[in-house]
Amino acid sequence: MTDSKWIEIDGSHGEGGGQMVRSSLALSMVTGKRVRIENVRAGREKPGLMRQHLTCVQAAAEISGAKVTGDKLGSTAITFEPCEVKPGDYHFRIGTAGSASLVLQTLLPALIIGETPSTIVVEGGTHNTHAPPFEFLQKAFVPLVNRMGPSIQLSLEQYGFYPAGGGEVRATIQPSTFLKAFDIVERGDIVRRQVSSVVSHLPMHIAEREVDVIQRGLNWDTSETLCESVRARCPGNYLWIEMESQHVTEVITGFGRLNVKAEIVARDAMDEARAYIKADVPVGIHLADQWMLPLAISAWQSRQQGVQGGGKFTTQPLTLHSTTHLSIIEKFLGLKPTIESQEHRTQLVCIA
Repeated sequence: MTDSKWIEIDGSHGEGGGQMVRSSLALSMVTGKRVRIENVRAGREKPGLMRQHLTCVQAAAEISGAKVTGDKLGSTAITFEPCEVKPGDYHFRIGTAGSASLVLQTLLPALIIGETPSTIVVEGGTHNTHAPPFEFLQKAFVPLVNRMGPSIQLSLEQYGFYPAGGGEVRATIQPSTFLKAFDIVERGDIVRRQVSSVVSHLPMHIAEREVDVIQRGLNWDTSETLCESVRARCPGNYLWIEMESQHVTEVITGFGRLNVKAEIVARDAMDEARAYIKADVPVGIHLADQWMLPLAISAWQSRQQGVQGGGKFTTQPLTLHSTTHLSIIEKFLGLKPTIESQEHRTQLVCIA
């Protein structure tokens, strides 16, 4: 049932990008509240809806029967009025190398608290800069969400790199109508680690140089490395550093770029991994941004049903993406998360 109140979002605030659109759509579907977004992606070089953002809008409208205005490429203002979310089998095609993961993340919040299972297939880019790649969702984000009640299974059907895209991700969702409270404040010992690099239509030595830099720089064993050649429509290179601890798995990523040496790509990722290890927190900077939404939905549900929900986690200093996300959560759900500074520039985030 649609809420008669309009939520007003100024897309120029905070990080000023597509996240404000995606999170607003997700929370609109969860709450039934209508949303009007102005100044869409005003903080970007090319403002307005690009293909992947338009796919997010159209996909959200399809699963929720929403009435939409402004759903066209380049639009800087949209309205979204959801009806009932209908779980089921859906297939969405971005048509470019736009991020399939970001489309999927727009839809997951409403579907994981649905009444019946769903299957979502998204075609587009699977490993994009400035977006959570497949391995991040599969190994870091989804396992935490599953511990709150739902069961999400992800599979990578085909790699998709920029600019050709053509990748495919499949999500099978067994929902839980209520998301359980969940705290994660300690990382515990790191019990498994691996650095991996894949190339498509590129020499294998690129991947080998990347993993060599990270293996030597972090003083890991050569048995903790993996290089692989994969099939995709166009050349691409992607690496990830996986650190599995007692309570969480962190995935740190890097992407090959034109005229940038493999060693530089590797060092950038390695520096981020070192900062995560030194901070001794369970939730990394990118996972913190993504993890807020399920916790906030749990806290919102708990207030409605009079049971315990939400949770808290420790992380590194919050990014602008994260603080922007918190402001959207407050607008839709009326929650005021607390952020407590701790030793060594770490932070405790509580959403309840």
